[in-house]
Amino acid sequence: MNADRAVVIGGGLAGVSTALQLADAGMRVTLLEGRPRLGGLAFSFKRGELDVDNGQHVYLRCCTAYRWFLDRIDGADLAPLQDRLDVPVLDVAHPGGPRLGRLRRSALPVPLHLAGSLARYPHLSLAERASVGRAALALRRLDPADPALDGVDFATWLGRYGQSPRTIEALWDLVGIATLNATAAQSSLGLAAMVFKTGLLSENGAADIGWARVPLGELHDTLARKALDAAGVRTELRTRVTDISRTPDGDWCVATEDRSIDAGTVVLAVPQREAHGLLPAGALVDPDKLLDIGTAPILNVHVVYDRKVLRQPFFAALGSPVQWVFDRTDSSGLADGGQYLALSQSVAQDDIDEPVSVLRAKYLPELERLLPAARGAKVRDFFVTRERTATFAPAPGVGRLRPAATTDAPGLYLAGAWTATGWPATMESAVRSGLSAAHAALAALGRPREHPLQEAA
Repeated sequence: MNADRAVVIGGGLAGVSTALQLADAGMRVTLLEGRPRLGGLAFSFKRGELDVDNGQHVYLRCCTAYRWFLDRIDGADLAPLQDRLDVPVLDVAHPGGPRLGRLRRSALPVPLHLAGSLARYPHLSLAERASVGRAALALRRLDPADPALDGVDFATWLGRYGQSPRTIEALWDLVGIATLNATAAQSSLGLAAMVFKTGLLSENGAADIGWARVPLGELHDTLARKALDAAGVRTELRTRVTDISRTPDGDWCVATEDRSIDAGTVVLAVPQREAHGLLPAGALVDPDKLLDIGTAPILNVHVVYDRKVLRQPFFAALGSPVQWVFDRTDSSGLADGGQYLALSQSVAQDDIDEPVSVLRAKYLPELERLLPAARGAKVRDFFVTRERTATFAPAPGVGRLRPAATTDAPGLYLAGAWTATGWPATMESAVRSGLSAAHAALAALGRPREHPLQEAA
């Protein structure tokens, strides 16, 4: 028997978190990843001299699992948080000309910490600002785990509380599209309530934003691999799993293209469709539910200018197809006086398959509208990265499709942002899923371990 041996399939944040927790509990762990790197859908690559992130990933102070992950790999200093939430929001469609507003918090307790910012938010009328307060108070009364909320779309609920289309566009969708990868009309009320209640209405600093000041690969691949090695995990890259089956003595046999590994515990930490293809018969009552979990794309537009055109680290846009713009100059290694901007475009169904030439013609003029300094700047490079299945779609009803970490097959567990974490498809959800799978496995082995997240203990 191989009771103390575990195989984790998938080297994204879910798989790495699972492997670290199991190894920290004294298990012998093998991590298998088909790609030549760790990090899953949050990675970086080289383009000439640039270190390029495939997409702009951020986290919030309330993302306690991802913060645990950063601490565990000794990477917290490389992805610091804002001292205080501060989001510049530029509206270029205002009749009086471009108008800049800010969403920022004060030191006051919740919910007063955002009251001053909303009172001065220029992108909403006085009546619309007042209506936001009423909706926020109603949100605080919701239980995101209530199954009834999963079947309702967020836009319908917002309409019941007097939120105008403009309020949804300039506030609720401004945040929701970036965190849910869906508009309010496309989002489950349960997931939207979780995002806004946890991020904006739980603690004063919960929504403070953090992001990597180094390439994501340095965190999710280099430092993660170092932590795995130190924990005794055997990591095998470029290793594709082809089958999972039972051995005659009750262990699991994990087959790869060139060998097989026996283990008492197996964790599938891969996307839902891949998991469906590997699940042995009887592992889930209705495995086809995994195929009903939709996906949503994210497009990232990368522009390198010959000079500095943006003085803020990031901003959000209204009245433009541009959503969020980040300065990635320092993290990319660009050091010759130019500036590298990354545009993060969620809900990108309309653009995800467009040719680069079409996207260039669309987004460069928009950047010139938003950033006057870009009008005289030379574009040194323009390219895009596309994640067609970047996240699961948080549509109404998705909650009943997301499986728990445990399966009906003893010793087999699931991890991934798409599992039943209660969170949308974020780095936080991925790490939480890995911790849940690891702790379910340890409990089943009679080796319970203190959970690193206080609220999940």
